[in-house]
Amino acid sequence: MKSKILALLGSALISGTAMAGGYQVNLAGQRQIGMGHTGTGLVTGTSSIFFNPGAMSHLGYSGVTIGGSALVSKIAHSAPESGGVTARTDNPLGTPFQVYGVYNINEKFSAGLGVYTPFGSTVDWGNEWSGRYGLNQLKLQAIYVQPTVSYAITDKLGIGIGLSYVVGSVNLQRSVPVQNQDGTEGGLELDGSAESAFGFNAGIFFQATEKLSIGVNYRSKVDLKVEGGDVMFSNIPAAARGNFPDGTTFNAELPMPSTLSVGIGFKPNERLTLAADVSHVGWDAYEKLRFDFSQNVAGSPFSEASRNYENAFIYRIGGEYMATDALALRAGAYLDKTPVQDGYLTPETPDSDSRGLSAGIGYSVSENFSIDASFLYINKKERTDAANLSNGVPGTFKSVAYIPGIGLNFKF
Repeated sequence: MKSKILALLGSALISGTAMAGGYQVNLAGQRQIGMGHTGTGLVTGTSSIFFNPGAMSHLGYSGVTIGGSALVSKIAHSAPESGGVTARTDNPLGTPFQVYGVYNINEKFSAGLGVYTPFGSTVDWGNEWSGRYGLNQLKLQAIYVQPTVSYAITDKLGIGIGLSYVVGSVNLQRSVPVQNQDGTEGGLELDGSAESAFGFNAGIFFQATEKLSIGVNYRSKVDLKVEGGDVMFSNIPAAARGNFPDGTTFNAELPMPSTLSVGIGFKPNERLTLAADVSHVGWDAYEKLRFDFSQNVAGSPFSEASRNYENAFIYRIGGEYMATDALALRAGAYLDKTPVQDGYLTPETPDSDSRGLSAGIGYSVSENFSIDASFLYINKKERTDAANLSNGVPGTFKSVAYIPGIGLNFKF
C-alpha cells in the first residue's frame, strides 16, 4: 500500500484539462480561435503579442483587446472489467481569458503588454469512481504576463520579443486507501503556489508579397516550481497516522514546454484570408514528476513517477471571409498529436490525438470598435491504456469540449 500511495502522489501537479495535447491549453485570441488558432504568419491584431511578436510592428495602430472563453469539458472513463459502468467528470465552467494592449510608438517601433491564461481549469471526478485513489479533483491556474517590443526592420520585415512572467497555483484532492472506524476513506489534499518563473516569446514576420506572408514564432520552456506546498490528510485512522504526518510540505517542478511554430498567410483576393500553421511542442522536457517531502510520507521522503512525454506536432488551417466591409466569417480546424506514450496515461491528462473544429464571426461596430465571437469543438480520440508505466488509472478514456468565446477590440 505504501508504494501505491507514493505512486499516486506522483501525479499531483499535472494540469487536468482536456483541451490540448498534454496539459496545454490553446485559447489565446477570439479571432484566431475562429480560424483554427492559426496566426503565426498573419498580423492578427493586438493578439500578435502571443502569436508572433514580430508582426506587432506592422499593426499600424494602437489598441486594446479584452476576451474570454467559457470552457465546458467532459471526460468519461470505463474501467477494465467494469461491466459497462462509466464514470464521468462534473467539471465546473472554465474561464480562460486574454487581455492585450499595443502602443504604436512610430512607424518602426511598437510596444505592448499581454496577459493570458494557458493553464487554468478544473477536473472533478468526485470521490466515488474507481480511480478515486488517483484523483478526485484538480484545480490549476497559471497566468502569463508578457511585456513585448516589436521593430519593423523594413516595411516587409518585422521582429519582436516578449518577456513572459508566469505565476500559478495548484490544488489536488484524492482518496487514500485507508478507512477510519465509521468506514470513511482517508483523503489527501495538496495545495501550493508556484514561484515566479520567466520565459520569452520571440517572432519574425515577413510580408513576402501583397498576398503572401510568413511567420516564425518561438515560445520558450518555463519551469514552474512549487516550494513549501501544503500536504494535508483527513480521516486517517490512528493506526496509520505515522505514515501521514501533519505539517508536511512538498516541493515539485513541472515544465511548461517550448513551442516552435511556422505559419503562412495567403490573400487570394481582397476579402479572403487563408492561413496554415505547424507547431512543434517540446514535450520531451517532461520526463518525470518528483515530489520531495519535508517528512516521510508512507515511509519515504519523496515520490517519483515516470512521464516520458514525446515531442509532438500540431497542424492548423483556417480562413476568414469579409462578407461585407463590417462582417467577417471565420472557420478552421486542427489536429493536435498527443505526447503521451502508451502505458503513461493518467486521469489528470487522459490525453489522445485531438481534433478541433472552429467557427467565428467578427463585426466592426465603428472604425474604433469591433466584436469577435468564436466557437471551438474539441473531440479527443477514445483511448484505452493499461497505465502500467505511469502508475495511473487503467481503462478507456474519452474527452470532448465545447468552448464559446467573445472578444472586444478597441482602436485608438
